[in-house]
Amino acid sequence: MKASHTFRPVFDDPNLVSAAGLVPVLALAESAGLHDLLDEWLTVPSPRAGVKASSVIGGMLAGADCIEGLDLLRHGGMRRLFGGVRAPSTLGTFLRSFAYGHVRQLDAVNARLLPALCGQVPGLLPGGGGGDGITFVDVDDTVREVHGYAKQAAAFGYSRVRGLNAQVATVCTPATAPLIAAAGLRRGNVKSATGGGRLLARAISTARAAGTTGQVMARVDSAYYGWDYVGTAIRHDAWFSVTVRMDAKVTAAISGIDEQAWTTIRYPHAIWDPDEQRWVSDAQVAEVGFTAFTSRRKSQQVACRLVVRRVKRLAPKAGDGTVQGELFADYRYHGFITNSTLDTVTADERHRDHAIVEQVIAELKDGPLAHLPSGVYAANAAWVACAVIAFNLARAAAVAAGMPKARWSTLREKIIGVPARIAVTGRRHILHLPTDWPWATAWTQLHKLAAGTGPPTPIPA
Repeated sequence: MKASHTFRPVFDDPNLVSAAGLVPVLALAESAGLHDLLDEWLTVPSPRAGVKASSVIGGMLAGADCIEGLDLLRHGGMRRLFGGVRAPSTLGTFLRSFAYGHVRQLDAVNARLLPALCGQVPGLLPGGGGGDGITFVDVDDTVREVHGYAKQAAAFGYSRVRGLNAQVATVCTPATAPLIAAAGLRRGNVKSATGGGRLLARAISTARAAGTTGQVMARVDSAYYGWDYVGTAIRHDAWFSVTVRMDAKVTAAISGIDEQAWTTIRYPHAIWDPDEQRWVSDAQVAEVGFTAFTSRRKSQQVACRLVVRRVKRLAPKAGDGTVQGELFADYRYHGFITNSTLDTVTADERHRDHAIVEQVIAELKDGPLAHLPSGVYAANAAWVACAVIAFNLARAAAVAAGMPKARWSTLREKIIGVPARIAVTGRRHILHLPTDWPWATAWTQLHKLAAGTGPPTPIPA
């Protein structure tokens, strides 16, 4: 492909916009009550705080990853499409006026907006209701690297880079991509498990408010292995699925598993043997009874199942001559505790799906969390809270457009970042969109739902 002519660029059209997809997405947000929630809950000492917060969220939806990037809302005919657009300097001052309590107010807005979106967009969180429904809540954290010495609370954490720690709790079902139920920004050198129980409690409450009536499973990796997280899951009548640390007690429990108890499972590169009707694989699972947290008082000791997956090493290590040593030399072991009633193979499959929370973190880092734009800690925490709201709006828009598994970057490319020209005829405003746009049907479907003129195409569960 090459240019067919020589062009002379002139930036002179006041009726062009580069992000026409913001029209249906923000209309969907308004119909779900975002602006009313912001006005009701946000008490930050800044005039028209709700309008400014929605400007930050709108800029993030369009692709802004820093305060200066919010200026993309002020080009061409954007002011004719949206009211309340503010300059980046105004929005930066607004974010710096936040205190910790104001950040929690944004968290409260997200906790109420998510159930409203689930009611507005059919298929956003299906499969979590009924007696046999199941909803997964996953918690993980990440360190967002920062530069310079003016960032409050920045420190060297477990990743050995200087940054701030963001903790995220997602909610999803087997049929859907995840939504963010709760999140928070922390100092850079905090332990991963700190506050994990509180975040899990908030996420479960949000999931219940969003219509989850079936079983909830709380999944997490070994950094959160402890009574705080497991106890919170038990108090909220949820199943837990927590990766264990390979300490002496766990190693002894694994060594006691009978060799005949291991079941071969379908794993990457597994081959189905039609003659023996089984998978030929280097991965196997087994389980054994286990009591976790025996160093704590009796009421906090948890009797559960220890499910173990083992994978044959490509290059076996040298054993120490003992049976236990030879076992751990030939195989790599991965164990987790759970109180679910799922069979061993299914429990292992469900636990492996915990990695879906890492996809959400990657999407955030590919968007607004590419930077933590302020030197003020509370401003960065508010930025993270706005990013969570924007992420959930993007996910709801993707489902409404018939693209339920689309990533945020894909939605920006195909739906939000559509150029258009504004025309006025009589009292009607018309958006002239590109002809032969490959995703015109999806865009129109989202617009119809946001405008209340038609339901979206049902998403099969």
